[in-house]
Amino acid sequence: MKVLVIEDEKELADSIGAYLSGENYRCEFAASFPEAIDKIFGYDYDCILLDLMLPGGDGIRLLEEIKANNKQEGVIIISARNSVDDKIKGLHLGADDYLAKPFHLPELAARIYSVIRRKHFGNTNTIRQHELSIDLLSRTLTVNDQEVILTRKEFDLLLFFISNKNRVVSKSALAEHLSGEMADMFDNYDFVYAHIKNLKKKLTEAGYGNYLKTLYGSGYKWDV
Repeated sequence: MKVLVIEDEKELADSIGAYLSGENYRCEFAASFPEAIDKIFGYDYDCILLDLMLPGGDGIRLLEEIKANNKQEGVIIISARNSVDDKIKGLHLGADDYLAKPFHLPELAARIYSVIRRKHFGNTNTIRQHELSIDLLSRTLTVNDQEVILTRKEFDLLLFFISNKNRVVSKSALAEHLSGEMADMFDNYDFVYAHIKNLKKKLTEAGYGNYLKTLYGSGYKWDV
């Protein structure tokens, strides 16, 4: 899952990134208002952590831009502003959560998980689809009651497909999901093909219902 950290305090941003990486999140960073605008409208994220006091502009304006453009990312405000009025304003404008600084990183991670679970997975810790069962907390998959061992990227791919079920997912969207902004620098999608091939092989060997379809020229679709 991809998280955009909009935070101008480098030490705090680095701490957040290091902790969330250990929790299996891919983090990208923006340290100013203009940089945040470029990231928000150049890429898709599962959750945005939004500081309010940024060089070049107010984070509240960013939140208004996100909502005005119907961006679907979850937004958690992280701010030293801790008045009730600030929290109410942020939540009324469309933030999913508000966490005042200073905060504990495990609590931040739990709130991110909660936002993503609610937006993508029907607010449940266990996704069940026919013969598949996915435990989001333990990051484990069983097919026909047998555990299937996936790599981190294969598990992330599976969640990405399921969170976009019955939609066509382009190769470029998959590349961005797996590698973030680095995907712009790749000459081809060979690494995407390799991860999908491995994921599909493991699912097929476990006896899943062949939900992952290849749409030549378009991308892939988790068809259920």
